[in-house]
Amino acid sequence: MSDVLLELLPVIVGAAIVPLYPIIVLLLLQNEKGLGRAVAFVSGAVAMRLAQGVVFGVVLGAAMSANGEDGQQLIASTLLLVVGVLLLVAAFKKWRKEEDPDDPPPKWMSNIGSLSGLRAIGTGALLVTIAVKQWVFTLSAISIISEAELGRPFSIGLYLFYVLLTQALVIPPIIFYAIAPQRAAKPMQAAQGWLERNNRVIVMAVSFIFGLWFSFKGISGLIG
Repeated sequence: MSDVLLELLPVIVGAAIVPLYPIIVLLLLQNEKGLGRAVAFVSGAVAMRLAQGVVFGVVLGAAMSANGEDGQQLIASTLLLVVGVLLLVAAFKKWRKEEDPDDPPPKWMSNIGSLSGLRAIGTGALLVTIAVKQWVFTLSAISIISEAELGRPFSIGLYLFYVLLTQALVIPPIIFYAIAPQRAAKPMQAAQGWLERNNRVIVMAVSFIFGLWFSFKGISGLIG
């Protein structure tokens, strides 16, 4: 179990450290009925990740079972290599100051504060759906869990653990705001400003570091 958690940790960190999601949550929390809308946004993202887990779990599990142990290693290593390449490409694009295809159009961001609860759910789900890197992170997590062959209950529990930790940057602000909305206002504004100013650097650094790591793991698995 501990080995699987260590394998999952970089995938979790890569999926979680995306400044866009906490920026949206912080924007929502600073508007009227912000708490409910922020919870709705996170719920939409979580629901989509769970749906991906069901679909990919069935498809990937069947593919791995059909290909045996060597096939499982090949699938897992290939997915890790794909993640690595995508992250290195993302780092290069950020360095070149090009737009990230996983980011929503600027018009969306200007309208975030006016989202209704239902639209916040849809936005959370849609952002996960259109983010190619998030799809590959989810596929990688499922392949790592499937390859461990821990049985259905443990596998489901591990995937739920993965989904929960991918929300590590958006759940704390919601809890802070729910407990102390007045005290949370200034820190949230400061955090939002810092994330917006450093978004490019954060994405570039995280993408480069984890891109190298995933590429190394993928290549090692393929040639090992």
